[in-house]
Amino acid sequence: MALILSIETSTTNCSISLSKEGKTVVLKEDYDLNYSHAERLHVYIDAVLKEAGILPLHLDAIAISKGPGSYTGLRIGVSAAKGLCFALNKPLISIATLESLAHQVNNANGLIVAMLDARRMEVYSAIFNSKYHQIRETQAEILNEASFHFYLEQNKVYFIGNGVEKTKVLISHPNAIFIEDKLPSANDMSLLAYDKFKTNHFEDVAYFEPYYLKDFVALKPKA
Repeated sequence: MALILSIETSTTNCSISLSKEGKTVVLKEDYDLNYSHAERLHVYIDAVLKEAGILPLHLDAIAISKGPGSYTGLRIGVSAAKGLCFALNKPLISIATLESLAHQVNNANGLIVAMLDARRMEVYSAIFNSKYHQIRETQAEILNEASFHFYLEQNKVYFIGNGVEKTKVLISHPNAIFIEDKLPSANDMSLLAYDKFKTNHFEDVAYFEPYYLKDFVALKPKA
């Protein structure tokens, strides 16, 4: 029996799940528009474990959403995951954020573009087929009217994530399907984490870092 605690903090959704054999048994998350991970993450972890009636030492692994996404959110999530792994002597599993997000699209008859909002008209995106196999690498790209045109001319394309708000303003292709109000969730990490657990696909806890995709840029405060 594999009990895995999954942590998702790449966006404003502070999301924690506990899964058993790849199936989520407890989920706690917050779709707040503001980042609250520093205040709520450990509270949510405790709440999930208490609801499941297990102690931290009963966990078999910790899974973390590795990015891309919010620099600060990823740092908080990864720090918490690594801390648990060190304290409990448990393995660390990393899950690509856009891959787990793509799994929220069910029965897709075409391609899936999982996308997260970046600065201005930029998004982080990756493209998957209907079986969730990644067919284009993760990129940071500035959107325009021609974005994803090659894929839209050949397939229906399902856009999902908080980058959709920007995208739907620019793209009006008949093959574009926009799935709104969706954020990465620890719920979708459960099966992915279990698949990695079964093959001992673990990270080096000491050296693991989030996948930022781009360097952090500190903005100057407004006068």
